[in-house]
Amino acid sequence: MANRRPIVMVSSSVYGQEELLELIYSLLTTLGYEVWMSYKGTIPTNSDESSLESCLKAVENCDMFLGLITTNYGTTKDGEISATHSEFKRAIELNKRRWFLIHDRVVFARQILRKLGYKEKEERHKLDPQILAPYISDLCIFDMYEDALDKHEEEGRITVRWVQEYDRDSDALLFAASQFSRYQDAEQWIKDQFPNKEKSPRGKK
Repeated sequence: MANRRPIVMVSSSVYGQEELLELIYSLLTTLGYEVWMSYKGTIPTNSDESSLESCLKAVENCDMFLGLITTNYGTTKDGEISATHSEFKRAIELNKRRWFLIHDRVVFARQILRKLGYKEKEERHKLDPQILAPYISDLCIFDMYEDALDKHEEEGRITVRWVQEYDRDSDALLFAASQFSRYQDAEQWIKDQFPNKEKSPRGKK
């Protein structure tokens, strides 16, 4: 357990975010984390798994999850959600220790729709998914954002999770640095959560 490094899974957002992902990977590895990121090819894989299966298994086996909500939703098939969105849902389902970053263009685009009267998911999905193409690639990005907010009632109060808005890469990196720089805190949390584990779950099936 002494050699066990906390594992951070970074969501599979890639298109147009390569520079930011490089910066985040460099930051987290410098801080002493093991970083699982599809862009860098560090997610544990098995030959008998699809890329999505490997990513979802990585979410299950990681210690912490960092989700990126960018202006690009990702590739999908009819009726399916993107790989990144699937990862978000799995991290939330498992109640992983998690943080989310969202590009300010997504927040702005959502505000436009809400002012036009499209506040709910059901109302939005009646629209052309490309209606806000200059700002975002797909209206499903808002579904992903609202999943990240994890709005629910707790002890009679409506609560939502923090989703950090960013404009420049430097803003996103500052947030990641401030949250993950407490390495000793993270290491102690891992020890508390997995007192009997001595091996990294890398490659676990």
